[in-house]
Amino acid sequence: MATNRTFTMIKPEAVANGDMGKIIDMIIEAGFKIKAMKLTRLTPERAGEFYEVHKERPFYGELVEYMSSGPIVAAVLEKENAVADFRKLIGATDPSEAEEGTIRKRFAKSKAENAVHGSDSDENAEIESNFHFSADEIVG
Repeated sequence: MATNRTFTMIKPEAVANGDMGKIIDMIIEAGFKIKAMKLTRLTPERAGEFYEVHKERPFYGELVEYMSSGPIVAAVLEKENAVADFRKLIGATDPSEAEEGTIRKRFAKSKAENAVHGSDSDENAEIESNFHFSADEIVG
C-alpha cells in the first residue's frame, strides 16, 4: 500500500554551502508539507547504522565519514505519491545526469556529494523517518 510520506536529509555539503533554505523552498513549492524537521548531526555510529544496508559496498566507509562530517537537516514530507514525486524532484544521483530544475542539478557537487537523500520506497521512508524521529515529533 502506497503512503503519502517520504523522508529526506539535506546532506552536509548543502548545509555547509547555505543551500538548505533554497532546498526547503523547492520542496514546499513542489507541494510537499513538512511533517517533521530538524537540524542535527549524525555520529559515525549513527551514520553507519542508517546506511547499514550498504555495509558490504566499497563506498560504505566514505559514505559514513561524509554523512557524519557536518550537520544535516532531516525531514518527513507529506504529499500524495510522496516517494515517487520526491525522487523526481531531487533528480538522478549523479547531478550531471539530473534533469534541469531538480534539486541535485541545482545544488549537488558530485555523485558522492549530491545534496539530498530521498527514500526509495514507502517501506524505507517509514524506516528512515522512524530512525530520525519519534512518533511525537511527527505532526499529524
